[in-house]
Amino acid sequence: MSESTIDLTGLTIAVLGGTGPQGRGLARRFAQAGLNVVLGSRTTEKGEAAAKELSEAIGKSVAGADNAGASEQGDIVLVVVPWDGHGELLKSLAPQLAGKIVVDCVNPLGFDKQGAYALHVEEGSATQQAFGLLPESRVVGAFHNVSAVLLEDPEVTSIETDVLVLGDDREATDTVQALASAIPGVRGVYGGRVRNAHQVEALTANLISANRRYKAHAGIRITDV
Repeated sequence: MSESTIDLTGLTIAVLGGTGPQGRGLARRFAQAGLNVVLGSRTTEKGEAAAKELSEAIGKSVAGADNAGASEQGDIVLVVVPWDGHGELLKSLAPQLAGKIVVDCVNPLGFDKQGAYALHVEEGSATQQAFGLLPESRVVGAFHNVSAVLLEDPEVTSIETDVLVLGDDREATDTVQALASAIPGVRGVYGGRVRNAHQVEALTANLISANRRYKAHAGIRITDV
């Protein structure tokens, strides 16, 4: 089965860290595409408040919960949380995430006077860390390089970028490619196995540098596919 034949109707997309700019932006786009979305946060109250605000902003129903509740409800669960605490959170949610497609969107980055740079990760990348912590889940890496500013901007109707999707499970990567392509202008492109996630996560530091230099919201395009 290819991503073009996958029907996402009826699936629930949970976004852990859905109250931050990136998570909130992805949730906005998925809900606008007609998908069922639940926002996860550290507390139920915060998740429900963010979901109510987003629902009113876009005229679509979005649910809210704490991260554990969102994990239980989601068929596809996006991890869009700060790198600091990433491992601890996933370890605590392993039971709720068992059997689910878990999409790690986290970029382990540091910032200093010279700008953004990729951090060393013992496991190799955030996606590989998730892969090791969630042996009962179908871990995929994706959505690392999409501008949160563009995702959240209601005036932007099409986001012209590709999303590199990484994973060892062909059906899971096809499904996440279809999810990416549900956002107008976005195309999901297979980018290799989990072991290749580091350079995709690290590329975000280069894009941040380009954005600062050119005052833009740069993404990536893969040619000839």
